[in-house]
Amino acid sequence: MKELIFKTIGEFHLYNGLEEPENPLFTASHTVREGEPEKCDKQEGAISLTCDFYTISLKNIISGELTYGRTKYDCSNGTLLFTSPNQNLKFENLVFSSEAYHISFHKDYLNGHPLFDKIKKYSFFEYQVNEALHLSPKEEERLKLVFRNIIEEYENNQDEFSKDIILSHLETLLKYSDRYYKRQFINRKEINQDLFSAFKSVLNVYFETNQFEKKGIPTVEWLASQLDVSHRYMSDTIKAETGKTAIDQINLYLIEQAKNMLLAPQASISETAYQLGFEYPQYFSRLFKKKVGVSPKKYISMN
Repeated sequence: MKELIFKTIGEFHLYNGLEEPENPLFTASHTVREGEPEKCDKQEGAISLTCDFYTISLKNIISGELTYGRTKYDCSNGTLLFTSPNQNLKFENLVFSSEAYHISFHKDYLNGHPLFDKIKKYSFFEYQVNEALHLSPKEEERLKLVFRNIIEEYENNQDEFSKDIILSHLETLLKYSDRYYKRQFINRKEINQDLFSAFKSVLNVYFETNQFEKKGIPTVEWLASQLDVSHRYMSDTIKAETGKTAIDQINLYLIEQAKNMLLAPQASISETAYQLGFEYPQYFSRLFKKKVGVSPKKYISMN
């Protein structure tokens, strides 16, 4: 497998036969074989790719294998793919349309701009690539327009207004993407339900094998790894499906188990807390009262 590591956007341009970027921290491009936008390009062999900067790509992937970690990419026409610095992509015999839109930017390009903090809230940058955004034709056309606005400004003579204008368009692109991801979660309700069911199944097995007591309360990251998805994607899916975060669902699971355990003969509040992975019974009692409305002791006396 051929391994490609790009430390700078300039290196990325050089490898792909492109001119030096207008700005070493930002680049935007629209590539198409003139007169043949529907024709396809093919990447022969297997490649591992890692970039030290953010990337956003819009292209139609026809066939081939694209993976992130252990997960195979779900190929689809009109695919918007986000990667964050140091994410690794592996692809083999990839066939894609000759027309593509691409943006790369270093995190330092955002310095001094509100987007520096805001970008951390766009969780899709941490999604695995099988969780890419699959666009409807109308969504694709709208985003292409935003891409073109960014590219037009990027290719103009750079002046004191250029960066703010580019970042304003980039934020618009991210906001639309956020909207379309939420649409995708709604449209994929059956998949969401399956993921939430699998999430609960992992918790059940963890409980039935006494792992709460042995290893403590599982983290969201660990649960996501058991489902072969990124923790941000799992959290967003569960929130879209249930209205509650993954952490909320873990806590609700613990409380439901606790309500049953506390009513067993000779039940001990402290022992119940330890069996459910709480290091301190006081924390268990506070969480129980917050979720149930009464303390564990009061709950026992009421039943």
